[in-house]
Amino acid sequence: MRKNFGAKTYLYPLPVLIVAAYDENGTPNAMNAAWGGISDDNQVALCLSAGHKTTKNILAKGAFTVSMADAAHVVECDYLGVVSGNKEPNKLAKAGLHAVKSEFVDAPVIEELPMTLECKLIKVTQEGLILGEIVNVSADESILDNSGKIDPAKLRPITFDPVNNKYIQLGEVVGNAFRDGLKIK
Repeated sequence: MRKNFGAKTYLYPLPVLIVAAYDENGTPNAMNAAWGGISDDNQVALCLSAGHKTTKNILAKGAFTVSMADAAHVVECDYLGVVSGNKEPNKLAKAGLHAVKSEFVDAPVIEELPMTLECKLIKVTQEGLILGEIVNVSADESILDNSGKIDPAKLRPITFDPVNNKYIQLGEVVGNAFRDGLKIK
């Protein structure tokens, strides 16, 4: 038996994305966004409303970064979602986070968050979807495995649970992509 909930934004997992951009004065701002993801081989799509300070900054600068929120920074990342950059101009500093300029785009990389997509704005659709070209992925060496790849167990990314308003750390490996399905004949 199934239970119907009606039209809801229930989807698992919802990545907790920290989107950052500079304003016209070069001041970094960032926001917490759960509605976004990969939309093509080298593209990210974000559903951000026009009123966000970060959205305005992305449009002004034509660049942004997307970092994965992690279990080590839940409080700081949640703060970036509950406080508006329109009301708190030093939001990153108040959260205890530090930004450095990306080597690839005119946007800030948050030092404490160990994995970041560095993006150039491609376009904003008529519906308000922000599309960005991923020009670089940077990762702190602390989250790399012995072969130099990103290790999710070291990254400890979190996901948003929209049903219970909780953050959940992603966990164990349960299968092998593009391989396990080949067992079915």
